[in-house]
Amino acid sequence: MTTRRLYLARHGAADAFGELTDIGRRQAGLLGERLAGVPVDAVWHSPLPRAVASAHELARRLPNVPVTEAAELVDHVPYVPGPAETPPSWAGFFDGYDDTEAASGHRLAEALIARFAKVPDPTTQGTRPDTHEVLVTHAYPIAWLVRHALDAPPSRWLGLNSANTALTVIEYRDGLPPTIVMFNDMSHLPPDLRWTGFPAGIRP
Repeated sequence: MTTRRLYLARHGAADAFGELTDIGRRQAGLLGERLAGVPVDAVWHSPLPRAVASAHELARRLPNVPVTEAAELVDHVPYVPGPAETPPSWAGFFDGYDDTEAASGHRLAEALIARFAKVPDPTTQGTRPDTHEVLVTHAYPIAWLVRHALDAPPSRWLGLNSANTALTVIEYRDGLPPTIVMFNDMSHLPPDLRWTGFPAGIRP
């Protein structure tokens, strides 16, 4: 049976300009230490600087693993819900998103699914029966991949937030629905580095 495991991680904590902070580097390094025990085949990252820096920081703990940019992992709104689908807490968030922008974001979200949310073609040269790939991205693409794995309605990506460098694992196998192995796991981080990326009022 061919199996693909995606290790999804939001980038480390970043400043107001989108650059990785010292805290973000520490978080990424600790995630790399955790993943050092996994036979990682590839690290993919968003084109944005905070994700690029996070990917290279964690990859320092993964010798000889290729680190490559994937445009589909960029930060984007994957689906703009209609009024009836929008929870009251999200009211106003999508003001200003015109139809063109919404369609562009959804096309990118579908490209993300098409590229990563499937078992690799076993006939492709070099494909192994068991692959492990790290995707360093942003909260919204992670939410979209989780929503897809659960076969939930498109609007259910809303509210599936991820902390900086928290780990989400999804497993894809031939002939079976995807499995959420874990979501937003921060056990590799000490308490003072957890929950960054969440509003202060909802941190445990």
